[in-house]
Amino acid sequence: MILPKLFCGVVLMSVAIPAGLHSGDAAIPRTSRDSVRESASAPTRTTRVASFGNESPSVDARRLADSIARSGDNAGGAFIVVDKKNARLYAFDRDARLSGSTAVLVGAARGDESVPGIGSRPLAEVRPEERTTPAGRFVAEAGHNARGEDIVWVDYDAAVSMHRVRTTNPRERRRERLATPSTDDNRISYGCINVPVAFYERVVSAMFATDRAVVYVLPEVRALTEVFGFVDPSGTRRQAGDPGRVAPPPERALSLR
Repeated sequence: MILPKLFCGVVLMSVAIPAGLHSGDAAIPRTSRDSVRESASAPTRTTRVASFGNESPSVDARRLADSIARSGDNAGGAFIVVDKKNARLYAFDRDARLSGSTAVLVGAARGDESVPGIGSRPLAEVRPEERTTPAGRFVAEAGHNARGEDIVWVDYDAAVSMHRVRTTNPRERRRERLATPSTDDNRISYGCINVPVAFYERVVSAMFATDRAVVYVLPEVRALTEVFGFVDPSGTRRQAGDPGRVAPPPERALSLR
């Protein structure tokens, strides 16, 4: 379990470091736009393509999920695909079968990289163009904030997490943003992936209750095959199960601050 640190503008337990990145987001269950079903618990992966159920994902989201199913890049575990362009999250079981899908809020700025050192900078110093949700493959892990709320670390160094949305700033109208059919107004956070409360508690918490899971965030500037080598049609792919970008161990995490 990773030790607590700063995230989303909240000072986390026991680590005395400067105020960090990403404000909280509005937590409203989105039953009209969420789809959740019980995940299968088959002991081995047998699918060659991902099952999206009744969902209609983007071409890139389906292409990535199918490549994960074929290559075994998820290393035999459950995984999540986040489609930033369409502000949509897809959760899959270990056999690449859809466990649930929901609308989310993501970084306000377009881009696929986090600014170096942004995770330890005060919110007031984070410029609008720096509020990106990084693209890539992340081995995510559960954690807690100072109030005891469970969150999921996606990119620990950049202080990017996945957590319940909140209505801490009424002027941001996060409740209304999640309710609209448009995806343009889902770009509001400082980079964190904000998930409706009901979906977080039923799907995300269950996925991370006992283990890590891989979170894949689709790019919006770079090419899909540039970010995810195992999708490369040339056949050049990373070894399945490669750890990818992993949150640092507690010792390293503290030494970076």
